[in-house]
Amino acid sequence: MAPQTREQTDLARVFNEHPERRYIMFGGKGGLGKTTFSAATAYWLARQGHRVLVFSVDPQASLSDIFQQDIFGKGPVKIMENLWAQEIDADSHIKAYQAEIRQKILDMYGFSEVPEEIEHYIQAASAEPAMEESAIFDAVVDIVVAGDYDYYIYDLVPLGHALYYLSMAKVYDEWINKITKLREEMREYEQVSKVMKRQKLTEEDQILAELLDIKSRINASSRILTDKEKTAFFFVVVPEEMIIVDTRNAAELFSRFDVPTSGYVVNRVVPAELAEQNVPEYLKNRIAMQQRYLGEIRQTFGDEVLAYVPELERDITGLPAIERLADIMYGGASQR
Repeated sequence: MAPQTREQTDLARVFNEHPERRYIMFGGKGGLGKTTFSAATAYWLARQGHRVLVFSVDPQASLSDIFQQDIFGKGPVKIMENLWAQEIDADSHIKAYQAEIRQKILDMYGFSEVPEEIEHYIQAASAEPAMEESAIFDAVVDIVVAGDYDYYIYDLVPLGHALYYLSMAKVYDEWINKITKLREEMREYEQVSKVMKRQKLTEEDQILAELLDIKSRINASSRILTDKEKTAFFFVVVPEEMIIVDTRNAAELFSRFDVPTSGYVVNRVVPAELAEQNVPEYLKNRIAMQQRYLGEIRQTFGDEVLAYVPELERDITGLPAIERLADIMYGGASQR
C-alpha cells in the first residue's frame, strides 16, 4: 500500500478529530524510526501554529542528529518557530539528586561536611542501573507538569524500558501511599509529646510534606500518560515477522497499564511496483516477503493502521528531510 502524500492521511485525520490529545508518544522496538516520526510529527504540528516540545528519553536516540543541532542536556532548544526539542541528560539529574541529598543531610544533622561512609553510600546508590531510569522519569514529570506547550511529543525508549517508565508511576504511588499512611499514623502519637520533641516533629513533617509533593507530581504525570482524552500512543511497526509479534504482545501489555493506543504506523515499506522493474532478485524476494507481512499487519491491526511510510533512500536529518517525512506521514501542510 503506497503512502498518501497529497490528501490527508488517516494519521492526520486522527489528530484533527482529537485536538484535545496533546500528549503524543511513539513507541516500538529500537531502531524502527520512533525518533524520526516524533520529529516529523512535532514539525507538522508546529507548522500549523502550535507550540510543540519534542523530547527524547532514549539515551540511544538522537534528536541532535536529526535536527542537526546540539541539544543534549541543554533543556528546551528552539528549532524553528513554535518548535522546541530537548534531550534529557540523566547524568546531570543524578548529580543534582546527589547534591540535594548531601544538602539535606548537612541541614538535618548540622554536619560541616557529609561523613565519608554516607558519601560512599550516595555514590553506590547512584551507580545502580535503576537510578538513571528514575532520574529520567523525574525529568519527564517536571516537563509534563509544567504545562508550557500545546503539544508534548515523547520519543520513548524501546518497549521494554517504556513499560518500566509507565509502571514506575504506579510503583512509586503505592510505595508513597504506604509511607504517607505510616507517617500520618505516627503523627497521632507524636502529638502527645510534641512540645518535648517540637524540632524533631518539624523535621519529620517536612519529610511528610516532601513525600506528598512527590506523590502529587507523579499522580499528575501518571494521569496524563493514561488519559484517553489527552494522550495518544502510536506503535511503530515494520513488515517483519518478529516485529509484528513483539508489537502485538506489547500492545496487550500496554493495555494492562491503561495506556491508550491510538493506532499503528508502518515504516520502511518497499514500494511493490519496484518488483515489476529490472531490480535484483533479492529485492524482488524482499518485496514479496513484505507484501505477505503487510497482509498480516492489516489482518492483525486492521483499521488501526493509520499510515504507511516507504523506505527512504537516506537518513532523515535536517529540516528539509523532516518536512518531506511529515508530508508523507500526514499528507502535506494542511491547516486546521
